[in-house]
Amino acid sequence: MPLDQSFTGRVYPPSPPYEVGREKIREFADAVGATSPLHRDAEAARAAGYRDVIAPPTFAVIVSLKANDVLVEDPELGLDYSRVVHGDQSFVHHRPITAGDRLVVELHVDGITSRMGNDMLALRAEISTEEGERVTTGRCTLVVRGEDA
Repeated sequence: MPLDQSFTGRVYPPSPPYEVGREKIREFADAVGATSPLHRDAEAARAAGYRDVIAPPTFAVIVSLKANDVLVEDPELGLDYSRVVHGDQSFVHHRPITAGDRLVVELHVDGITSRMGNDMLALRAEISTEEGERVTTGRCTLVVRGEDA
């Protein structure tokens, strides 16, 4: 059954804060092969003008994917997550994610379309600090495979 297109334009309340820690940044940098000392060494990061170590650009996926849970678990949408494939992901960074940030995410449903029996959800995650400073805008497309796929 196709997803309800009236969800387009829906905005979910900000997520609980996610506190960015140095160790999480280091672990993520290791996992993606990011070798810059800016991800591991606070002194190197400060010398480069940052207040603490900064996360690799794709670290934002950790925070934005957690925010998608509110949509996935919304009973009104009726999304069968076992049929979901991650179709696309991009980020626009307004500033680096930094150790010590307490980030919240406001999830926007920018569109729901159907193509060849599959539904496509265009989502936007506006990531900011608790104080409202914009940090990153993440966009992703989730593909919900049709029953015949």
